[in-house]
Amino acid sequence: MARCVTVVAIALMVASCAPSKLAYGKVRSALVDAGLSDSNAACMAERMTDRLSIGQLKRLQALQGVKRGLADYVATVKRLGDAELLGVTTSAAALCASGLAPEKRR
Repeated sequence: MARCVTVVAIALMVASCAPSKLAYGKVRSALVDAGLSDSNAACMAERMTDRLSIGQLKRLQALQGVKRGLADYVATVKRLGDAELLGVTTSAAALCASGLAPEKRR
């Protein structure tokens, strides 16, 4: 019985973090497609997939348009009207662009 509980607990832990890690590649690609540098996109995607829901990440992925820089991308996210999405995007952009994010130092 204890073994069964352990297996179920491990399965739940893996399932809870797997969707965000699976979304990392798509978010990173979307950020690069939006005109962000590879290093900033990788850093931001790691931070964002850990902090946003799958629904919020899909809203970001749906952003399309001409390639733009970091400031224009944040302004576009602001127009979505999701305060949490804007806060996470803005903080990720600031920390990654400045090099202060731990993800940027790897």
